[in-house]
Amino acid sequence: MSLDVTRAEPHPHEARQRLEHARTSRLAQLRALDETERSSDDHLLSAQKAAMQRVLKEIDEAFTRIEEGTYGTCVGCAKPVPAERLEILPYTRYCVACRRRTA
Repeated sequence: MSLDVTRAEPHPHEARQRLEHARTSRLAQLRALDETERSSDDHLLSAQKAAMQRVLKEIDEAFTRIEEGTYGTCVGCAKPVPAERLEILPYTRYCVACRRRTA
């Protein structure tokens, strides 16, 4: 598959596939964390679980944006999020410039 940087809107089917893959990966990571033996690093384990749960929530929100027709539009500036960014982070809500401003 080649990068089509001229495409203004991501194809919903491709976006759903990437989001499903991201969800499956995060759920597997969360299960692995649940199976990890408890140790003195419980705070680290808790932080990792919380991060995974935040990403899963972002993935669910991205599915909602697909249904609403707003997926791929930056919530900061309302411009299209570049296709290559969506391929890397399919659940992102921001273009790079707006993400830097929110960080």
